[in-house]
Amino acid sequence: MLAEFLELNIFGFLLIFGRLGATISFMPGFSASYVSVRIRVTLALALSFAVMPAIAPNLPVLPTSVAQLGILFAGEILVGSFIGILGRVLIGALQTAGTVIALSSSMANALIQDPIAEQQSSTVSGFLLTLGIVIIFVADFHHLMIRAAMETYELFPPGAPLPVGDFAQLMARRVADSFILGIQLASPALVIGLTYYIGLGLLGRLMPQLPVFFFGLPVQVSLQLWVLTATVSGIILVFARRFQEGIGAFVP
Repeated sequence: MLAEFLELNIFGFLLIFGRLGATISFMPGFSASYVSVRIRVTLALALSFAVMPAIAPNLPVLPTSVAQLGILFAGEILVGSFIGILGRVLIGALQTAGTVIALSSSMANALIQDPIAEQQSSTVSGFLLTLGIVIIFVADFHHLMIRAAMETYELFPPGAPLPVGDFAQLMARRVADSFILGIQLASPALVIGLTYYIGLGLLGRLMPQLPVFFFGLPVQVSLQLWVLTATVSGIILVFARRFQEGIGAFVP
């Protein structure tokens, strides 16, 4: 009896750990390479242990075959990964906005390490992504993502068939929304840049001897930096609201 009890509890704990661990592994801020794997595993184990008493009654019985057990764990990892990747897709709007702003301000060649994609990206993208991660933790959106992962036990009970088609459709819609949001966040810089280029082109036609490139580039960079300074608070506020709405769709 004791051996059976321990076996069921270990099975339930590992099942919960599979979903929550996958969520934390892809969550913005926790999934970066500068966060130790030991920290991520410890956090996932602690969360799994804390929520196990509430979730254990809804867990399925231990499968009798290894194939069924593997399918069950794969489903849990898929659901957890979906929530974590959804957060990365939403914060990708800041990367899109930063790239567009950098291109319109001639700063796209100034590269730094991207804290989300973990590769070289523009300075503006790195700046906005760093602010986005700070906002996620300051506004407790990481708690919202963990709560969303918990609510998935009501939406997608362990062992039940997963709506993979709905997952793909929702993810595609969120990717499109993230790209559109990134363009919208960068729209002030786009409008200012387009207006400046038109004015610079007219000035070059009126004064052919004017060194347009030598004269225009410093003004362009200074103007776009001023626009970024004036709009960065609005960019982050709009992103925070949309991020909360995107993750909050799973939280009643």
